Amino acid sequence: MTETMIGEAFTRRGVLMGGAAALLSACVPGGGGRSGGGGAGGGYRAPDPAPRAVPNAGWDAWVESFKARAAAGGIGRGTLDTAFRGAGFLPEVIEKDRNQTEFKRSLEDYLNIATSEERVSLGRQKFAQYGSTLSAIEARYGVEGHVVAAVWGLESFYGTRRGNVPVISALSTLAYEGRRGAFFESQLIAALKIIQAGDVSPAAMTGSWAGAMGHTQFIPTSYLAYAVDFTGDGRRDIWSEDPTDALASTASYLARSGWTRGLPWGMEVSLPAGFNTGLLGRGNGRSAAEWQSLGVRAADGRALAGGSIIAGGNSGGAPHFLLTQNFATILRYNNAQNYAIGVGHLSDRILGRGPVQASFGPDANGLTRADRQELQRLLTARGFDTGGTDGVIGARTKAAISAWQASVGVPVTGEPSLELLRRLR
Repeated sequence: MTETMIGEAFTRRGVLMGGAAALLSACVPGGGGRSGGGGAGGGYRAPDPAPRAVPNAGWDAWVESFKARAAAGGIGRGTLDTAFRGAGFLPEVIEKDRNQTEFKRSLEDYLNIATSEERVSLGRQKFAQYGSTLSAIEARYGVEGHVVAAVWGLESFYGTRRGNVPVISALSTLAYEGRRGAFFESQLIAALKIIQAGDVSPAAMTGSWAGAMGHTQFIPTSYLAYAVDFTGDGRRDIWSEDPTDALASTASYLARSGWTRGLPWGMEVSLPAGFNTGLLGRGNGRSAAEWQSLGVRAADGRALAGGSIIAGGNSGGAPHFLLTQNFATILRYNNAQNYAIGVGHLSDRILGRGPVQASFGPDANGLTRADRQELQRLLTARGFDTGGTDGVIGARTKAAISAWQASVGVPVTGEPSLELLRRLR
């Protein structure tokens, strides 16, 4: 389900492609931030149409054999009949599973997308709107409301991208296809248990093509393990417009994964001149006092925490982030460093803190973010629409570059460069 901007292992969603990164690729028209530059971004666009089922005799036969296994495992015949009555084989799901591209973004691009103006602004609105609910969740589970809101923001753009794929159809299609058949069959069994418990009807059980569901994108097995009925209506409802149970379930997950209330996820820090870079890396933790004695300071002036420091810049330099044990807890939710920094930084922005202060430096093409934004502005001014000027180079910016190159008779590469910027000026 993602463009793997991050190299994810199987996490709570259990699939390589997790909800947040897919969300980042699906939220805007073609690109990064408001623009079409990044192929991912912070604004919202209408959901894609739900995939349509097609007749498939092999899937039909597999379902019949599966029903026997599921019944032997405690799924009632009535549940099976109801769940599969409207289900079908979804070829689009197979296509997506087979065409997951290993796509890595720099941390700079990831944060430009994850903490875009739209995502931060809407996050602050939602944090205020659901403030009393988030406070009650924090009181019960010990996970700060702005952190829960940030997970919500990355996973489904605050509920606007919850997924419209029928989960029973998607999981049965993937289990039948067989590439990761055992895993998806286990998720299908879990989904049927959810239906059998009365938490959701088969028709309302929708999510991503890989079975991640609801406001904060739980896979079925994680739902069974961590989802809670915070509203007290007898159902753990993560699918409806009301996000309360989903937000509480996320807090439940983080709390049971080791979240420490009052400990920041991390923070941007500044390093003194001559700092020993051999001390960087997630395996080199130090106490707050030790970092303080070495001249490390929080970029925004707050007190340091204990943890390890990493370099996040495009060339392995600034900015630097001090990461605490709570950062490791976010990784339990989605085992990807950029994702966890994205959640943490978005949570800070929702709370009112500022953007990253240090420069990320030039990218692999030698372009700074200002250079990339200028390139997008110049292309757009010549009639080659990049979709915006966020400085994130994605599908629409590359298409614009290719179109301009073709128009002037130079080799078409679609790639940004300092030479391209020079020629456009």
